[in-house]
Amino acid sequence: MNAPVDSPEIGREITAAGYRTNLHDQGEGFPVMMIHGSGPGVTAWANWRLVIPELAKNRRVIAPDMLGFGYSERPEDQIYNRERWVNHAIGVLDELGLDQVDLVGNSFGGGLALALTIEHPHRIRRLVLMGSVGVSFPITKGLDEVWGYEASRENMRRLMDVFAYDKGLLTDELAEMRYQASVRPGFQESFSAMFPAPRQRWVDNLASDEEDIRALPHESLILHGREDEVIPLAASLKLAELIDRSQLHVFGRCGHWTQIEHADRFARLVNDFLNEADQAAAGDS
Repeated sequence: MNAPVDSPEIGREITAAGYRTNLHDQGEGFPVMMIHGSGPGVTAWANWRLVIPELAKNRRVIAPDMLGFGYSERPEDQIYNRERWVNHAIGVLDELGLDQVDLVGNSFGGGLALALTIEHPHRIRRLVLMGSVGVSFPITKGLDEVWGYEASRENMRRLMDVFAYDKGLLTDELAEMRYQASVRPGFQESFSAMFPAPRQRWVDNLASDEEDIRALPHESLILHGREDEVIPLAASLKLAELIDRSQLHVFGRCGHWTQIEHADRFARLVNDFLNEADQAAAGDS
């Protein structure tokens, strides 16, 4: 995918599971991989740009554009599902030679992170889920609009209202930037192929079996915005009920963009949570 040479959205290119993959790789220390959400025009950098620098002070941050998104390759067959995305994520870890990572998943990325942890439990140390899918729920009007996005400035501006509680964040410049991102060559074509109507089936495809979730032994941090119009708070309440070693933090006055609307708090919570594992590992050595 072509982008301006100096675009911050471009990291470095690796081949993961056979696909060219755009990847941000910053910092040193125990690695944490961050899987972005599924909004139109999304990239790893657009999703995580406010928190990568803070997390990278203490650890190695890995943030790929997932298959079909951003500046990673788009499969010619345009077939997208949870299994293929999980295999791509494992391909990233394998290509980088990472036996174990902490894993952070946002929304759609949370469903992938949960499935990856269930299927490859030894590859994951700790799990963070933010505004996450991963259990079945009746699709919200907001999520149906996100996945059904058709490229126009008006539609993008309307989506911005759905994503954020703080409407002060929703500048004309931001809406224009996200609109332009959604109409880059290849972006809308692949996005349209991912979640065609009826869209409830894609919520269900991204959901893991509840007994598999209940069996997870991992320490897990679950984050959600109370005013989220895209993924219902009930989904995170259910995840917190199912995952034995979980803790749940709900941000008031916050929509679906926890990592943007409360970036400092988000980074601090995640760092503190992962630091516990770092300190335990240091004590064992």
